[in-house]
Amino acid sequence: MKKILYFILKILAKLTLAKYKPKIIAITGSVGKTSCKEAIFCVLQTKYICYRTVKNYNNEAGLPLSILGKDSSPGKNVFGWLWLTFSALKRIIGKYNSYPEILILEMGADRPGDIKYLTSIAKPDIAVITTIGHSHIEFFGSIENIAKEKLSILKPLLKKDWAILNQDDKFLQEAISKSKSQIKTFGQSKKSDVNISNIHLTAHQETFGTSFKLKHQGSETPMFLPKVLGWQHAQAAATAAAVALTLDMNLVEIGERLAKYSPARGRTNLLLGNKRSWVIDDTYNASPQSAKVALEILKEMPVKGRKIAIFGDMLELGSLSETGHQEVGKTVKELGIDYLFVIGERARDIARGAKSAGMKEDKIYS
Repeated sequence: MKKILYFILKILAKLTLAKYKPKIIAITGSVGKTSCKEAIFCVLQTKYICYRTVKNYNNEAGLPLSILGKDSSPGKNVFGWLWLTFSALKRIIGKYNSYPEILILEMGADRPGDIKYLTSIAKPDIAVITTIGHSHIEFFGSIENIAKEKLSILKPLLKKDWAILNQDDKFLQEAISKSKSQIKTFGQSKKSDVNISNIHLTAHQETFGTSFKLKHQGSETPMFLPKVLGWQHAQAAATAAAVALTLDMNLVEIGERLAKYSPARGRTNLLLGNKRSWVIDDTYNASPQSAKVALEILKEMPVKGRKIAIFGDMLELGSLSETGHQEVGKTVKELGIDYLFVIGERARDIARGAKSAGMKEDKIYS
């Protein structure tokens, strides 16, 4: 039944795209997809009619639902699915004047072949790869296989299309040098077309945020993102700038629009806590890579007082689960975090890693 449903969704999505012909921006990567999507949407939405993937709708069901403009699934409601099909056919047969000019779509990959399936539904005009990491390695076996899967998003691109690639990622270097499409790179490397530099966590008018500089072809724009923490958001901003530049926007207007960027919930959001405390909410998902980034942000926060790390289990790490969790614990110690709290059986390895690195036992709670 599920396969039949996916097939119907695929056909409806493809017919919708064939009729309205929106420009498709497809985003993949192990981490940073959602922040990148939100930054791109923030920059483009005032110039174009845009729609972006909602929630985690980046798989074989979620992607077609996004194309059909649905922000929720009918679930087990048969009548809901019938209504969805009817409304999609009505839009395909009739005319929907406000269908988006640009679709910003996340493309996730839990298993080999997922990206190929998703691009068979929605061929990208602009393909973005954020960062290659260990997410879902349980189903891929190695980071090289993950890289191969993510890079497959570039295969459908034509010469006139654009690949937006992370210059700092070693797994993307061959794609940068050999891609058959047009390329624009982003990153902290000086080779990047859109360069990010001077990234700092700062306080501005009693608000914490991230400051940095964006550079492109000799032009430079200083940026401050209020209540947005970490270099990964500066990277998302640079990615959005690279995409917008391919659409003939200039760096000044891009910078003005990025000032209104706000990350999705649970992606290093800064929240006011109890008793004059601050909480860095990075609860959406986790990998060793993203956990270390969150710890670096905690370390760099320009505040007085104790700094406390709280972690749960990181899932889908396969054979790397124990070492991945222990590496995070070692990072807690190396960065001088004052207290560590862990919740969950796998997270005990974070505590063990911190202890083996020399963190005192009375600072660790499991």
